[in-house]
Amino acid sequence: MAKSLRNRIIFIAAVLLVSIFGIIGVPKGGFKESIARNIHLGLDLRGGIHLVLQVQVAEAISHTTDTDVARLEDDLTKATITGTTVSKNDPSHLDTIQIAGVPPTRVSDVRGIISSNYPNYDSSSNPDGSIRLTMKVGAVRELETRTLDQSIETIRQRIDSLGVSEPVIEKYGLGENEILVELPGETDPARVQDVIQSTARLEIHEVTGGPYATDADALTANPQGVPPDSILLHGTGTADTGDQVFMLKRASEVAGTDFRDAQASQDENGRPDITFNLTTTAGDHFYKYTDANKGTGRMAIVLDNRVREVAGIQGAIRDSGRITGGFTSEQAKSLSTLLRTGALPASIIYLETRTVGPSLGAASIRQGVMAAIVGMLVVMAFMLIYYRGAGINADLALMLNLLILLGFMGYSHATLTLPGIAGVILTIGMGVDSNVLIFERIREELRSGKTAAMAVQQGFAHAWITIVDTHVTTIVSAAILFVFGTGPVKGFAITLTFGLLANIFTAVLVSRVIFDAELRNKDRNALLSI
Repeated sequence: MAKSLRNRIIFIAAVLLVSIFGIIGVPKGGFKESIARNIHLGLDLRGGIHLVLQVQVAEAISHTTDTDVARLEDDLTKATITGTTVSKNDPSHLDTIQIAGVPPTRVSDVRGIISSNYPNYDSSSNPDGSIRLTMKVGAVRELETRTLDQSIETIRQRIDSLGVSEPVIEKYGLGENEILVELPGETDPARVQDVIQSTARLEIHEVTGGPYATDADALTANPQGVPPDSILLHGTGTADTGDQVFMLKRASEVAGTDFRDAQASQDENGRPDITFNLTTTAGDHFYKYTDANKGTGRMAIVLDNRVREVAGIQGAIRDSGRITGGFTSEQAKSLSTLLRTGALPASIIYLETRTVGPSLGAASIRQGVMAAIVGMLVVMAFMLIYYRGAGINADLALMLNLLILLGFMGYSHATLTLPGIAGVILTIGMGVDSNVLIFERIREELRSGKTAAMAVQQGFAHAWITIVDTHVTTIVSAAILFVFGTGPVKGFAITLTFGLLANIFTAVLVSRVIFDAELRNKDRNALLSI
């Protein structure tokens, strides 16, 4: 018995020391500084920026169908099916492609190409004999999900470049294709928006016409209008020219996701520019394109839907290149960072921007901590008055419960929010509830004539099932809040779950050890102060 009690005391002491280390870590500086390094405060306590963004997933769908139009044209050419026109002529349906002018004798061949190479589309025949390709509903949903996930990851990488500690970047369940961004400690919303919203969508397109002075001049030079597979974009062909208009192939030869690396550098004259490297697949495609058009073709480097440079293709290029265009050193550094982190697959709009001042966060901390301290003192006083000596047992267990909870948060890097403080206070209440269940059961056993030691043993044995049952059901509720809730609600769920787990440990093991230690050296018929 003595050995078992000693081992349990050693185990509890070890848990206590480990919890304290989780709270303060290796002491550096003052006590408050040590705690602040391990217990991370949320936006509502520390102050910072709260953003709700919406990803324009329709752009990703349009870009995908643009690429498939170019692929389909190549496939039909390789199959020697001539006279066809592949286009997107319905602006209200970005997920559809039209194939017109298919010879009646080659319809089955075209459908075979569609079936083999474009499984994400359903095909149907129009009354005029053309073929209509519509992206499948499942493919659209998958593309939307992938676009949202890629946007979250790209924004996360860009936010990391700001050096923000413990940011929250996740899907926002209250809207469609929305992202929640919370940046504790950040105070400059303009800087944050500039980093996030800079799509840095770098593409290389084939130039099919221009430069023209204006859009009107471009339309005059092309009386049949802009071909369905082409677009007009403004920009500068070289650093010395003003605004011009170019006609480009709609589908890009290289897109933002094809870039493997980008670095700020300088050209031979010492002017800032950017060097880039392509992925293996993109490099192979770019090599074929430049090799087929060397000496005659032109390509445009397009950044954020604006032409930055137009160059003649002098030779085959495989996997590296250089971007010039009158950058400052800071612009070149910023752009290379954005390209390394990947282009956003679609643009974003800001639905909500809110800044929480650090003074408001400090007031929330003071009020929340004060509420927790007052609540805990009132509860401890009640336990001492109502349960007398056993109340000391309960109060020690409550304090250890709080230490274990904060240690959990320190090790898991969980973020403490104002609702999280509410979870801490609720945990204190649950801890008291567990002790009340145990103490009342012990009182019943004493009234039935059992000795103190037997009453304690039976009290814990009978209360154990009830305690576990109530805690498990509450933990399940907290898990549902964590899965479906937003940032502050998740903070409440995390602290409540950790606190309940700690409460099971303290209410069942710690309280039992204190009782056993108290009764170890007492007479069999000794009374228990409860």
